[in-house]
Amino acid sequence: MKIFKIRGKNFKEIVGTVVKSIQEGKIVVCPTDTVYGLIADATNKGAIEKVFKIKKRPKEKPIPIFVKDLKMAKNFAEINKNQEQFLRKIWPGKVTVILRPRRKFPKGIGKPKKEIGLRIPDCEIINRLLSIINRPPERQRRGKKKINLLRPLTGTSANISGKPPSTKIKEVISQFKNQKHQPDLVIDAGNLKSSKSSTVLDLTVSPPKILRP
Repeated sequence: MKIFKIRGKNFKEIVGTVVKSIQEGKIVVCPTDTVYGLIADATNKGAIEKVFKIKKRPKEKPIPIFVKDLKMAKNFAEINKNQEQFLRKIWPGKVTVILRPRRKFPKGIGKPKKEIGLRIPDCEIINRLLSIINRPPERQRRGKKKINLLRPLTGTSANISGKPPSTKIKEVISQFKNQKHQPDLVIDAGNLKSSKSSTVLDLTVSPPKILRP
């Protein structure tokens, strides 16, 4: 694991390093608006398999995704008008919602044809990563060719399955330090503000059901 410390002036440089790493299929420990998370390209099958190996998590327990805005969310999930009005009130924020998927993801991301968990985080570095990774290539911006390259990021906590997620960087690093499968990069932003993982709300049922407070 390579560890990079965020110290104000190097923020832009670190974001560039993380973007390149994610595009290469690497796994990054990164601060979020809740706890430290494992961030990877959610459309990359190999990266998703590695996330599950790092967490020692069974594939039957799917992980959610981060998206940059509501428009992007609509590309991956079925969202009606009432749900959209509700999501505009709670996003960006610490609420993961379960919706019906519109696209197929690698195994482990949601449940095919049944559900997908997603949220817009209130976190500068994650939102910056999402914006850069989903920026159209130059030829598309010039109108020469339209390519759909939407890439959400994994939104799972940086911990081994069965162990608690953490806002403290030393606790996060210690969980992976002597493991066979480890994250490729660790972004050390120091200890985050005390927080629990996001609330999980199932919007596929009526009335909506809280799966995790």
